[in-house]
Amino acid sequence: MMETWQFTYELPANFQACNLRSLLEQTWLLPHRIVHYLRIRQDVLVNQQYYPMNYTVKAADKITMNFLASDFRTGQSNYLKDSSVPIEVLFENEHLLVVNKPAGIKTHPNQPLEMGTLMNFVAGYLAKKQLAPYMVHRIDQQTSGAIIIAKNPVVVPILDRLISTKQIARNYLAWVSGEFEQQDGKIELPIGRDPEDKRKRIIAGLNAQSALTTYQVVDQKAGNSLVKLELATGRTHQLRVHLAGIGHPIIGDPLYSSVQNDKMLLHAAELQLILPFEQTKLKINAPIPTYFNNL
Repeated sequence: MMETWQFTYELPANFQACNLRSLLEQTWLLPHRIVHYLRIRQDVLVNQQYYPMNYTVKAADKITMNFLASDFRTGQSNYLKDSSVPIEVLFENEHLLVVNKPAGIKTHPNQPLEMGTLMNFVAGYLAKKQLAPYMVHRIDQQTSGAIIIAKNPVVVPILDRLISTKQIARNYLAWVSGEFEQQDGKIELPIGRDPEDKRKRIIAGLNAQSALTTYQVVDQKAGNSLVKLELATGRTHQLRVHLAGIGHPIIGDPLYSSVQNDKMLLHAAELQLILPFEQTKLKINAPIPTYFNNL
């Protein structure tokens, strides 16, 4: 049996009238391909009736959409359920949840039968509601903090678009070695693969891609600095490689720092989120782990 999802939204009183296609593609950010499927199947209704895409929708109209799993590149969620570890939910609505990931667990499994990852724990949590998780983005195994997980495949491409256009911003905190001469700045160094270690990335490595990180010094103690970091791009290990590249490796980083610590002191502390379909803006903070300031 193919899974389906139906959503109905009443357009708000302050809604500016536009055609149906503009609402779906430009306001709600549904991909053109998926809007095409809705049109072909007549699976988008205005006040319970089908109209062509150039029909003008206005405040108080009710828009109903029916989606099929086959509409999406990843229409089914196949994560094994694991209820052995409770998850810390920072925010949840009908479409998504934001979870505070502990350091030391993977975001997702790499093997079909792998257990013990955040996606397995969220699958266990959502199974009680007859729902399943869909991955939106990931953070490194040793990094803690806020991560968005979708509860249906419909919002995954919407959230992807919001992240890629920087409308969803992710800010991190890190304790790093050394003190900075400038209290804020940019790190703009290309990142590529390390030819000698497939786990690692290096500045100007193989197939290097441009990367930009902004930083602000929050505190300095005993020759170490607490910095607030914002990703302008999303390269693998970007914050870790950039900070090590300018001589301020993250304390406890097992790959890029010689300064050992029980945990890597990198935390996804703040998420500026836009809720799909509602366009509501939220700021979500992930509580800083107790070990974070125990240098």
